[in-house]
Amino acid sequence: MSVFVRVGGVAHHVVVEGTGPVCVLSAGLGMSWFDWDPVVPLLAPHRTVVRFDRPGHGLSAPAAVPPSATGEAHRIAGLLDALSLPGPATVVGHSIAGFHAEAFARLHPDRAAGIVLVDSSVEERARTPRAPALRTAAARGLGALLTATGAPAGAGPAVRRTTVRLSRATGGDPAPADLVRRVYTTSRAMRGALLENTHYRAVAAELLALRDRFPLPPGLPVTVLAAPDGSARWARRQRALARRLGARYEAVEPSGHLMMWDRPDAVARAVRDQDVA
Repeated sequence: MSVFVRVGGVAHHVVVEGTGPVCVLSAGLGMSWFDWDPVVPLLAPHRTVVRFDRPGHGLSAPAAVPPSATGEAHRIAGLLDALSLPGPATVVGHSIAGFHAEAFARLHPDRAAGIVLVDSSVEERARTPRAPALRTAAARGLGALLTATGAPAGAGPAVRRTTVRLSRATGGDPAPADLVRRVYTTSRAMRGALLENTHYRAVAAELLALRDRFPLPPGLPVTVLAAPDGSARWARRQRALARRLGARYEAVEPSGHLMMWDRPDAVARAVRDQDVA
């Protein structure tokens, strides 16, 4: 079922499949709902799988306000409310969406059944950048300039393909060409990625502050899946994140950053294994 639901005045594209306990899939910066395609068939027999596009991503409308950790946590809760899925949900966050998944569990502890962080972003000492309004204006100004030059239509799909190829262990972008063109030729997708990237540090800093004020629910299953790809430093940071969250750690190899394409089996297994953790 593919639908559009309004949360915070913004139309969000949502796809719901399967039956059973709820599992929410949220992809990284610039990614779309179809980037979870390999994972969904492995989960749908066991879960009600909800995947959605954040504002400016996929088919969702542009963002009304800049992103924040709190805002993204409430967005997930709002989407579940709009879909009449009030029960606890496992939230799977890839890359920057790992921040959002953790924030959801901290701010909505009664609605969190577990979190799975898929090669999540990690920022140990992030500080809130100054002049957030100016940063937002700069991101939107750059987006307008690139749109005026025709950059999204001319280069959007190629940029997407290159990014995916460089982020996988095996290379290549398996996503359907028609969907890539439909999403990445739009200025909306480019503007959405620019806005999230601009406020990345602010979201990271906010999450660090939330950790001090809102503990994770006792006994909450947390899994950290890392794609070290030969980087000992990245593996150390992911292990440290797992220790900080009291999580189970797994190095998924071979895999690049886009683990959902390289190792959908590992992602699906991490969700299912939380039932017996």
